[in-house]
Amino acid sequence: MKKIIIAALALIALSGCSEQVEYSASITDNIKKISPLELWTESKEKSVVDGITYYGDTLIVNKEIALPEDYAPGENAAARKALNQLIAAGEEQGLHFAIRSGYRSYDEQNVLYSNYVARDGKAAADKYSAEPGHSEHQTGLAYDLGSVESVKDFTISFGDTPEGKWLQTHAQEYGFIIRYPEGKTHVTGYQYEPWHIRYLGRALAQDVYHSKLTLEEYFGMYNPAESQS
Repeated sequence: MKKIIIAALALIALSGCSEQVEYSASITDNIKKISPLELWTESKEKSVVDGITYYGDTLIVNKEIALPEDYAPGENAAARKALNQLIAAGEEQGLHFAIRSGYRSYDEQNVLYSNYVARDGKAAADKYSAEPGHSEHQTGLAYDLGSVESVKDFTISFGDTPEGKWLQTHAQEYGFIIRYPEGKTHVTGYQYEPWHIRYLGRALAQDVYHSKLTLEEYFGMYNPAESQS
């Protein structure tokens, strides 16, 4: 009788172990089916607070996502500190950066954009200027840089200057990215702007830089299928 009971208990134990192994394997299989990017994206969900859009902790503004008209944070202190460090590092390499543009209010952007539209027409202006409420300069996190010694400021050829080349490969070390990179107009809606940098903080800037993606692609906002439809 004891042998029968022991055998029965052994069968129950084995059955339980088998179910546990199958359950664990099922969990493992499910985890393997989720890519690292999908896991990361789930932790960086979109949120809108007081009319301001964030992906995780990162403020986003672009042609589709606007800022409130009354959003006026001024220049971001952390961004300016990082910019000063970037400029100082450039000077050590014999480079001479000049800040051509920084924080810009909604009203200032409205005047600037209206002037561009009057001069070049809306279709042309939209390729290089943001409508009011859609400019990164309103966040206080963006800068346009030039060179003291160059006449190529605000032109694509700035990317070929010593300052422009250095910025391309070192901006992320100070928490910045080239916000509108070459070959990504179909994603950002803007022409290549090697002078326009956006502060993200060092960790995120380096991630974005090494991914070779725009913010729209990095945060999963850009859908190639939708852009072709």
